[in-house]
Amino acid sequence: MRKKLKAGIIGCGEIAFSKHMPGLAKLRDVEMTAFCNRSLEKAERAAAEFGAEVSRVYTDYNKLLQDNELDLVHICTPNNSHAEISVAALRAGKDVMCEKPMALNAEQAEAMYKMAQKTGQKLSVSYQNRFKTENILFKELVDSGRLGKIYFARSLALRRRGVPTWGYFLDKEIQGGGPLIDIGTHSLDLTLWLLDNYQPKIVLANVFNEMAAESSKANYFGPWEKEKFEVEDAAVAHIIMENGCSIFLESSWALNTPEEYDIKSILSGTKAGADNINGLRINGEKEGRLYKEEISTASSTNEDPGDREIRLWIEAIKADKEPPVKAKEALVIAQILDAIYQSAETGEAVEF
Repeated sequence: MRKKLKAGIIGCGEIAFSKHMPGLAKLRDVEMTAFCNRSLEKAERAAAEFGAEVSRVYTDYNKLLQDNELDLVHICTPNNSHAEISVAALRAGKDVMCEKPMALNAEQAEAMYKMAQKTGQKLSVSYQNRFKTENILFKELVDSGRLGKIYFARSLALRRRGVPTWGYFLDKEIQGGGPLIDIGTHSLDLTLWLLDNYQPKIVLANVFNEMAAESSKANYFGPWEKEKFEVEDAAVAHIIMENGCSIFLESSWALNTPEEYDIKSILSGTKAGADNINGLRINGEKEGRLYKEEISTASSTNEDPGDREIRLWIEAIKADKEPPVKAKEALVIAQILDAIYQSAETGEAVEF
C-alpha cells in the first residue's frame, strides 16, 4: 500500500468539520483528496481547509466513488443516506467509516454489514464515546473482573432541554427518530461495549412526544416549532439480554428531570458496581463496610476521543485488522433501536 492513504469525505457538514476532517488532518499517513456535498460551496470550503495540494470536489457521491486512488471514505450525511452511500462505497472497493447511527433502520444496517462481508472491505460506525479516557479505564475495570458478574445496567443519555433545532434533527423521514437514535444510540453502544454483550433477548419500551407539544424558551438551542417536531422527545426501554442481564436505557432531548446525563453507564455486579457519572467511580462492600471510591482518570495524553477513534481506525486499515468499532456491534445496536420503536408502537415486548 502507498505511504499515504487517500481519503474522501462525503457530507461536508458540521460533524465533518468538527470531528472527521480535523481528526484525519492530524495523521501524517492520511491525506484528504476528495470532498463531496450537495452544496458545492461547502465541498470547496472543506477542500480549501483540509484538502491535499491536489483535491477534487463533487456534488454527486457516485462520481467521487469512481476515483480509483481513494482508499477510504468517511460518510457524514443525514441518517437516511448512510446505507445507500455505504453500500455503494463498499462495492466500489473503499473502506468506510460511517457516522452514527449505522442506518435509518436495522434492515438498512444489515445491508451495509452484508456488503462489507461480501467485499472484504472494512466498515466501522463512529461511536467516539468508547474512546474517552475515563471509558477506556472503565472498560479495563470491567474486564479485570473486579465487578464480578454484572447483572444490571443503566444506560443514560438525558437532556432537560437540549432539542437540536437545526438541520434535519426533527424530520422523521430523514433522521428516523429523535433522541433515541441520536444520543441514546451512543449510550447503548457504550454500555454494550463495556459489558461485551451483544445478545439481546427481549425489549419492552415506550417513546414519548409530550414536551414537543409546546415550545420552550429554556431550550439550549432555541425554541422549536411544534409543527415540525415529528420525532420523539424521550424514549425508555428495558432490554433483557440472553445471559439474564437487564439494561434500562433512558434518552431524552426534553424531560423534566433534575439531572442531566451525557452518555453515562451505571453497572451493578456481584462484587462491586461502577459508573462514569462524575469521572470514574466504584462502589461496594469492603471489610463489612460500604464504600465509594473515585478512580483517577489522569492521563499523560489529552487526545480528543474523536481523534483517538479516527487514529485507531486508520491504524486498523494499515495493519489490515478489525476496526475498534466493529460493524457487527453497530448492527446489533440498530436492531435494538428498531425493537424499541416497534415495542413502543405495538405496546408489546419484542423478542429476538
